[in-house]
Amino acid sequence: MNVLVWHVHGSWLTSFVQGPYDFLVPVTPDRGPDGLGRARTWQWPPTVRESSPAELREADIDLMVLQRPHELELARRWTGRRPGVDVPAVYVEHNSPHESPVDTRHPLADRTDITLVHVTHFNRLMWDNGRAPTTVIEHGIIDPGHLWTGEEPRAAVVVNEPVRRGRTTGTDLLPEFARAVPLDVFGMRTEGLADHLALPPDRLRSRDLPQSRLHPAMARCRMYLHPVRWTSLGLSLLEAMFLGMPVVALDTTEVREAVPEGAGVVSNRLDVLRDAMRGFLADPVDARLTGEAARAAAQARYGERRFRDDWERLIKEVTR
Repeated sequence: MNVLVWHVHGSWLTSFVQGPYDFLVPVTPDRGPDGLGRARTWQWPPTVRESSPAELREADIDLMVLQRPHELELARRWTGRRPGVDVPAVYVEHNSPHESPVDTRHPLADRTDITLVHVTHFNRLMWDNGRAPTTVIEHGIIDPGHLWTGEEPRAAVVVNEPVRRGRTTGTDLLPEFARAVPLDVFGMRTEGLADHLALPPDRLRSRDLPQSRLHPAMARCRMYLHPVRWTSLGLSLLEAMFLGMPVVALDTTEVREAVPEGAGVVSNRLDVLRDAMRGFLADPVDARLTGEAARAAAQARYGERRFRDDWERLIKEVTR
């Protein structure tokens, strides 16, 4: 089976392409957002093949996996076939509705021929899905191993473009947390973040690392901080749990589902979260035990095998 899928979210796609199919990933000369091609920083199997728009027009395609609204027209233009009409298609919704969780209608709400796949139950509840057939396939993580050492008395935060995304990712809250525990903020375009927040450089370090070095560097931090107000369930949070890190997180979107009792501290009270961070800093044994509980919880719910099984069932259903 040949599956057409754009390279949009590298972490999610890395798990998705482990499935037993051939994957056609569009590539353009400029490797722009619609033609990134194969990942440069993740390990993908040889079943993932780059295909130019011209090659896609001649390719056998058994399933289209869409992730952005404009891909409906892009797929028709590049392949000469209409998603959901000429070729079976599904649409993966990675995000929570940004404008309003009450009144935001999904772009596919009027389509009945394309299954809308949400990555969390929260997302399916918050979007107005209209007539679209919907399902939920929760994230699946390729286990990086229990790498946590906690040797550095700091909290890891992972966020891309924290200045631009601001309150959405809780960037404005970082000074509050940095007063309790020094922070290492990992992600793209994090340089200059300490100056932007008027923090001393020792209280907030920016670290833009390649994917191969990210997990070991995170795991040296004593804990993981997830200050996100409003996005879908962050893969970085789940990856930190797989690493064996104790978690301190805002009680927003799907976080409460992902971090059960004993795996970390989840609250919307900043004083509770700061006290938890100070506690993990002062008690490495408690941090280790909490991290082990976080890892066990993540393995039980967000394992790669379950993710692949869920997708195989759906793919067989929509292509039969």
